[in-house]
Amino acid sequence: MDKVLFGDNQFFGVNHMSEEKARAQQMRFQDLQAILDVLDSAYQEGIKTFMCTTHDRVEQICDHFRANQDKYPDYEFYPCMPYAHKYANAVTEHGMIDALRKFLPDDGAVGAMLKGGVALANKDIATIMQLLIDAEMKMFRGLKTPVIFIQNVITDLLLGLGLKELFRVFHDHVRNKYGAEAGFITMNTPALLDVLDELGIENPIVCSNINKIGFRMCGGVELYEKTLAERRFRPVAMSVLASGAISPREALEYVCKLPKVESIVFGASGRGNIRQTKQLIDEFWKDR
Repeated sequence: MDKVLFGDNQFFGVNHMSEEKARAQQMRFQDLQAILDVLDSAYQEGIKTFMCTTHDRVEQICDHFRANQDKYPDYEFYPCMPYAHKYANAVTEHGMIDALRKFLPDDGAVGAMLKGGVALANKDIATIMQLLIDAEMKMFRGLKTPVIFIQNVITDLLLGLGLKELFRVFHDHVRNKYGAEAGFITMNTPALLDVLDELGIENPIVCSNINKIGFRMCGGVELYEKTLAERRFRPVAMSVLASGAISPREALEYVCKLPKVESIVFGASGRGNIRQTKQLIDEFWKDR
């Protein structure tokens, strides 16, 4: 993995500290070209990996990169699925079964499987998961996707429900069908690692909040530092600035000096912030 990954929260109105700022960003990036301009700025600063959700508008971004692969020969996407709001809205509007029909392939076998909702109550849930992964991956056809992540809203739900085997289903499906490594986003790295160890998933890629003040880090800073020091996994750090609560220099110096952290994902709306963040990561990383 590249050590610096570019995220997409700012493009789709996600800000964990300020709803006002989130709305302003959402308005700014209604125009696709505004998003592409920021991605180009990041690329010119040497950031060549876009870690993105499967938001509907990401398909338009993929179309642009597919049509201009000569301009971005080394560009990679790290899909993060599912985009939960898309499914939640569909369930609210259509109900559970019809929502699944909306996203799954329209063929007789799937229709029969969903009849009466039986598939949701037995082992066919693994088949549904595989089909939903395939549906989400269609927008990335022809693009490089060496790592595919499962979003924390699903990771942590599966952890809470004890549906451990679905992590193995996800891991094996993205590896066997897409030749990709499975990544897991979570708000509880220690608990997730216990389950992945139990399943025999070795040295997993785990993306979670890692920051100096413990912002959205289940178990707190000390437990995460102990986990980073003692457990075998490949950490990707997100929310390193704690949504702006820590200054960039202080935040990045802390994260870059932690053991094992392989990558940092961040989002920014302008060339200046992108350049500053990339330069700080390069500065502190060289001392490791």
